[in-house]
Amino acid sequence: MTIFSIVLQSLLILYYLFSGFAKVIGAKYWVDIFNTLRLPQWFRIVAGLVQLVGAIVLIIGYWVQGAVAWAGIWLGITMLVAVLAHIRVKDQFGKTVTPVVFLVFIIILTMLNADNLLLSFV
Repeated sequence: MTIFSIVLQSLLILYYLFSGFAKVIGAKYWVDIFNTLRLPQWFRIVAGLVQLVGAIVLIIGYWVQGAVAWAGIWLGITMLVAVLAHIRVKDQFGKTVTPVVFLVFIIILTMLNADNLLLSFV
Protein backbone atom coordinates (compact mmCIF):
# COMPACT_ATOMS: atom_id res chain seq x y z
CA MET A 1 0.00 0.00 0.00
CA THR A 2 1.40 3.40 -0.96
CA ILE A 3 1.47 6.48 1.23
CA PHE A 4 -0.99 8.16 -1.15
CA SER A 5 -3.38 5.23 -0.76
CA ILE A 6 -3.15 5.33 3.03
CA VAL A 7 -3.74 9.09 3.14
CA LEU A 8 -6.73 8.81 0.77
CA GLN A 9 -8.08 5.87 2.77
CA SER A 10 -7.75 7.87 6.01
CA LEU A 11 -9.51 10.93 4.59
CA LEU A 12 -12.34 8.78 3.24
CA ILE A 13 -12.71 7.06 6.61
CA LEU A 14 -13.16 10.46 8.26
CA TYR A 15 -15.68 11.59 5.65
CA TYR A 16 -17.78 8.42 5.75
CA LEU A 17 -17.77 8.22 9.55
CA PHE A 18 -18.91 11.85 9.77
CA SER A 19 -21.41 11.63 6.92
CA GLY A 20 -22.81 8.25 7.94
CA PHE A 21 -23.23 9.27 11.57
CA ALA A 22 -24.90 12.57 10.56
CA LYS A 23 -27.36 10.69 8.34
CA VAL A 24 -28.22 8.16 11.05
CA ILE A 25 -28.85 10.78 13.75
CA GLY A 26 -30.94 12.87 11.35
CA ALA A 27 -28.84 16.02 10.98
CA LYS A 28 -31.03 18.73 9.43
CA TYR A 29 -28.66 19.11 6.47
CA TRP A 30 -29.16 15.45 5.46
CA VAL A 31 -32.88 15.46 6.17
CA ASP A 32 -33.22 18.44 3.81
CA ILE A 33 -31.07 16.78 1.12
CA PHE A 34 -33.13 13.59 1.18
CA ASN A 35 -36.31 15.67 0.96
CA THR A 36 -34.85 17.52 -2.05
CA LEU A 37 -33.94 14.18 -3.64
CA ARG A 38 -37.50 12.94 -2.95
CA LEU A 39 -36.17 9.95 -1.03
CA PRO A 40 -37.84 8.59 2.13
CA GLN A 41 -36.17 9.34 5.44
CA TRP A 42 -35.75 5.64 6.23
CA PHE A 43 -33.48 5.50 3.18
CA ARG A 44 -31.32 8.23 4.77
CA ILE A 45 -30.80 5.98 7.78
CA VAL A 46 -29.97 2.99 5.56
CA ALA A 47 -27.52 5.12 3.54
CA GLY A 48 -25.88 6.28 6.78
CA LEU A 49 -25.52 2.71 8.04
CA VAL A 50 -24.07 1.63 4.69
CA GLN A 51 -21.51 4.43 4.91
CA LEU A 52 -20.62 3.53 8.50
CA VAL A 53 -20.09 -0.11 7.51
CA GLY A 54 -17.92 1.04 4.59
CA ALA A 55 -15.85 3.24 6.91
CA ILE A 56 -15.38 0.36 9.36
CA VAL A 57 -14.22 -1.94 6.55
CA LEU A 58 -11.81 0.78 5.41
CA ILE A 59 -10.42 0.86 8.96
CA ILE A 60 -10.07 -2.93 8.94
CA GLY A 61 -8.17 -2.47 5.67
CA TYR A 62 -5.17 -1.14 7.57
CA TRP A 63 -4.59 -4.72 8.73
CA VAL A 64 -6.48 -7.01 6.31
CA GLN A 65 -5.43 -7.16 2.67
CA GLY A 66 -8.36 -6.85 0.31
CA ALA A 67 -10.66 -5.06 2.74
CA VAL A 68 -9.93 -1.63 1.27
CA ALA A 69 -10.85 -2.72 -2.25
CA TRP A 70 -14.06 -4.40 -1.04
CA ALA A 71 -14.99 -1.30 0.95
CA GLY A 72 -14.27 0.73 -2.19
CA ILE A 73 -16.70 -1.36 -4.21
CA TRP A 74 -19.32 -1.09 -1.44
CA LEU A 75 -18.95 2.69 -1.11
CA GLY A 76 -18.57 3.18 -4.86
CA ILE A 77 -22.00 1.66 -5.44
CA THR A 78 -23.37 3.94 -2.74
CA MET A 79 -21.87 7.03 -4.35
CA LEU A 80 -23.08 5.99 -7.79
CA VAL A 81 -26.63 5.76 -6.40
CA ALA A 82 -26.16 9.21 -4.83
CA VAL A 83 -25.04 10.70 -8.15
CA LEU A 84 -28.00 9.13 -9.94
CA ALA A 85 -30.40 10.41 -7.26
CA HIS A 86 -29.13 13.97 -7.79
CA ILE A 87 -29.39 13.65 -11.56
CA ARG A 88 -32.90 12.17 -11.31
CA VAL A 89 -34.24 15.33 -9.64
CA LYS A 90 -32.08 17.64 -11.76
CA ASP A 91 -30.34 18.97 -8.65
CA GLN A 92 -27.97 21.93 -8.89
CA PHE A 93 -24.46 21.20 -10.16
CA GLY A 94 -22.96 22.38 -6.87
CA LYS A 95 -24.89 19.72 -4.97
CA THR A 96 -24.29 16.99 -7.54
CA VAL A 97 -20.53 17.49 -7.78
CA THR A 98 -19.86 16.34 -4.18
CA PRO A 99 -20.96 12.72 -4.68
CA VAL A 100 -19.18 12.72 -8.06
CA VAL A 101 -15.91 13.79 -6.42
CA PHE A 102 -16.24 11.15 -3.70
CA LEU A 103 -17.06 8.53 -6.34
CA VAL A 104 -13.84 9.45 -8.15
CA PHE A 105 -11.86 9.23 -4.88
CA ILE A 106 -13.36 5.82 -4.13
CA ILE A 107 -12.60 4.57 -7.65
CA ILE A 108 -8.98 5.72 -7.29
CA LEU A 109 -8.63 4.03 -3.89
CA THR A 110 -10.21 0.82 -5.18
CA MET A 111 -7.91 0.75 -8.21
CA LEU A 112 -4.86 1.32 -6.01
CA ASN A 113 -5.88 -1.70 -3.91
CA ALA A 114 -7.48 -3.91 -6.58
CA ASP A 115 -4.55 -6.32 -6.60
CA ASN A 116 -5.55 -7.33 -3.08
CA LEU A 117 -9.12 -8.33 -4.00
CA LEU A 118 -8.20 -11.92 -4.76
CA LEU A 119 -5.94 -12.16 -1.70
CA SER A 120 -8.97 -11.80 0.53
CA PHE A 121 -10.24 -15.19 -0.71
CA VAL A 122 -6.97 -17.10 -0.20
